[in-house]
Amino acid sequence: MPTLAKTHGETQTEEVRGMTSFQKPTILVLGVSGQIGGFVLQHLDKYRQVLNVRITARRPEQVLALRQQGRDAVLLGLDDPTTFAAALHGVDRVFLLTGYTVAMLAQSKTFVDAARKARVQHIVHLGVFGRWDCTDPHIVWHQLVETYIEASGISWTHIHPNMFMEQIPKFMKIRNDRFPIFWGPGRMGWIAAQDVGSVVATVLWEGPAKHGGQNYWLSAEIAGGEELATIFSEVLRRPIRCDYRKPDDFAATMALTGDYRVEPWYAAGALEFLKQFSDGRMGDFGTVRDDTPYLTGTTPRSLQQWVHDNHGALLG
Repeated sequence: MPTLAKTHGETQTEEVRGMTSFQKPTILVLGVSGQIGGFVLQHLDKYRQVLNVRITARRPEQVLALRQQGRDAVLLGLDDPTTFAAALHGVDRVFLLTGYTVAMLAQSKTFVDAARKARVQHIVHLGVFGRWDCTDPHIVWHQLVETYIEASGISWTHIHPNMFMEQIPKFMKIRNDRFPIFWGPGRMGWIAAQDVGSVVATVLWEGPAKHGGQNYWLSAEIAGGEELATIFSEVLRRPIRCDYRKPDDFAATMALTGDYRVEPWYAAGALEFLKQFSDGRMGDFGTVRDDTPYLTGTTPRSLQQWVHDNHGALLG
């Protein structure tokens, strides 16, 4: 199997000679219209010589548009199990992620059952950065999904990212040179979504022989309000301050964020997470535990770099 040497600025892919199309593994990627799925697809496109990449959409007109772009696109709605068989036909590996909803339990259970019927060889699942005995509801749902995948008999790999840096402009926008923090003075662990996408793509590409039965943790850097204020100030070249708010204040922020609508059950889980992190019950989220360089050979993005590249999105 060829090795792939990658940096943030460039990627070098060794050609695989003598591999015919029927020998290529077929990978089904869910959620390509979202942030993580989009990055996964972006990285997998580098391996198109040696992989068949199939993507999904929930509406027929979306599938048609993707096919007109030359994509192998299929109709799949996680709430509609009748779409699973055709989407999974001939698939070897799957990237599974679900939306921010308690429906993930039924969606994942029925999808994993269908993957088993379709003889899928490997499921790469996007989970959460929670320890096994945590009590926050929305993290527990992810862990139940992981347990079911492991019991299916299909080879599995779980990806456990900590807080996405991309959440910063959604919930911590800078207004009047101040930004909110909803968990007190504690330091949170961070990872860039693009690095998550790179890890997932690497695992899908290299397959179950190398990554089956593995849990990978992605938390590259820790920072709280003071560290973020320092980074923001350096990038924007003016003093930026942090407003420490209570976890309960986060409910109003979610309601005001128009592009981030979550159901009440999931919203309650997010508030519970902030409460448990602020009182110390989820202190593990404030740790560095990062498998990114071991999997991709690259150093994950720092907060400084990410803020520098995305500082326009921080300004309210």
